[in-house]
Amino acid sequence: MRRLAPAFALALAGCAAIEPAAIRVSTPAVSASAAEEVLAYVTRLKSLDEAALAAETTRQRNIARRSPSPVTSLKLALALVAAPTSEDVDVQTALDAVGRSGPGTDPGVASLAGFLQGVLAERRRLRETAASAGNRARDEKRAHDATRQRAEGLQEKNLQLQQKLDALTDLEKSLATRPAQGK
Repeated sequence: MRRLAPAFALALAGCAAIEPAAIRVSTPAVSASAAEEVLAYVTRLKSLDEAALAAETTRQRNIARRSPSPVTSLKLALALVAAPTSEDVDVQTALDAVGRSGPGTDPGVASLAGFLQGVLAERRRLRETAASAGNRARDEKRAHDATRQRAEGLQEKNLQLQQKLDALTDLEKSLATRPAQGK
């Protein structure tokens, strides 16, 4: 054992003298998450005019038909929300496709879809409120017009009654002056 001790010490000393090779850890290229991709898409949508937005909506419809995925469905829903001529039913259909995609959906995409459903519900509520306010305004205008017509009718009747009263007053004065003239 004593004979092996110097060899063992020499082996340990030799290991310490050798520098370990630099270990290279390759990290995969950082790719944007699906949510970041969608947010970048929203930024792009904001810069489009109405005609370009209509073309983008058509393009997204075609992409969603060819390769349906939660991201393509969400992009379609975003394009539809941004387009002024889109229907809420179309947006909801695209969002439903995101919801049906199951538990494998990127949580960021699912969160954005949930947020967009909230925006859609608020948009519907605002449209309903605006329609209700429009109906109330129309009803109030009709009531105001009817009141104005009644007021004009009453004013005309008042003028006619005033003319009759003036005529009766003139008649009474003329009758009162006649007996005095006859004496």
